[in-house]
Amino acid sequence: MKSPDTRYKDGILFALLFAMVLFFFITSIVAGTVSIPVGEIINILAGGESSRPDWEIIVRELRVPRAVTALAAGAGLSVSGLLMQTAFRNPLAGPYVLGISAGASLGVAIVVMGASIIPGYIITGGGDWPAVIAAWAGSGAVLVLILLVSFRVRDIMTILILGIMFGSATGALVSIMQYFSTEAMLKSFLIWTMGSLGGVTGQQLAIMVPAVAVGLIIAMAAVKILNTMLLGEDYARSMGLNITLARGVIFFSTSLLAGTITAFCGPIAFVGIAVPHLARMMFRNADHAVLMPATALTGASVMLASDIASRLPGMEGSLPINSVTALLGIPVVIWIVIRNQKLTGIF
Repeated sequence: MKSPDTRYKDGILFALLFAMVLFFFITSIVAGTVSIPVGEIINILAGGESSRPDWEIIVRELRVPRAVTALAAGAGLSVSGLLMQTAFRNPLAGPYVLGISAGASLGVAIVVMGASIIPGYIITGGGDWPAVIAAWAGSGAVLVLILLVSFRVRDIMTILILGIMFGSATGALVSIMQYFSTEAMLKSFLIWTMGSLGGVTGQQLAIMVPAVAVGLIIAMAAVKILNTMLLGEDYARSMGLNITLARGVIFFSTSLLAGTITAFCGPIAFVGIAVPHLARMMFRNADHAVLMPATALTGASVMLASDIASRLPGMEGSLPINSVTALLGIPVVIWIVIRNQKLTGIF
């Protein structure tokens, strides 16, 4: 039972996080290489007509989808990182330890670079949808392998090692395709690997946001499972928890979150590893009923802030989002390694 002081402190922190998300969301829409008056932006968002049609297009079709994408990607990746750190009881576990990112990369590599090595191969039309569908299929294939293994393997660390092996194997196939690829196709694939929040259209958001929302709902529904697993799988079994089912729920939620975000935005590093630790430091609480929403809100704030930083004033374009999240996340990871961060009651 929480004390009134603890509930009051948590309430203040959640209010601050909500305010940060709102502030960064609005700033993300206002910021950009094209200077648009705030009054015009408010008018456009309210459904009115702008004095310049090009401003309407920029706000409604570019900036708002980008901000929503950052919001969903930050929350989804952060929560999937929290799931993996709890499941594997490892503070450096992230959403891609199961090889999900590598599977998505293989799917995109087949679409983008397949013409170089597959006779008669061709993809025409469809915009970015072929790459998105291929990334989803690749991450889903790895998920199926992991789930099949989890039904047969008792030790969670063995599953972690096998996930890394699956990732290495798919990475090797991608390297072979890169070796035989043409320069133009290789460049296209490498740009995808840098991650981007600006390429997601309104139509794609209509699929991405519901998929991420379902993943977050499943994660929230697994709060009791995660709290039970904090003390180890042997203890969880003694409490009557079906470990195989629990793993399946956690792995499915992680794959849906990380796989969807990777499919639409490309691989985005360090957010899933670093953000759960930031939430733990702020709330000092091991209860996932608190950590889950705290991690989601913190991740959304971090991703929105990273997107704003990637579009600093005076820049013609924007930096790859991966480079910005790496600069923010690496110091946190280094701090965890140096201090051998293992908070009592969490790992």
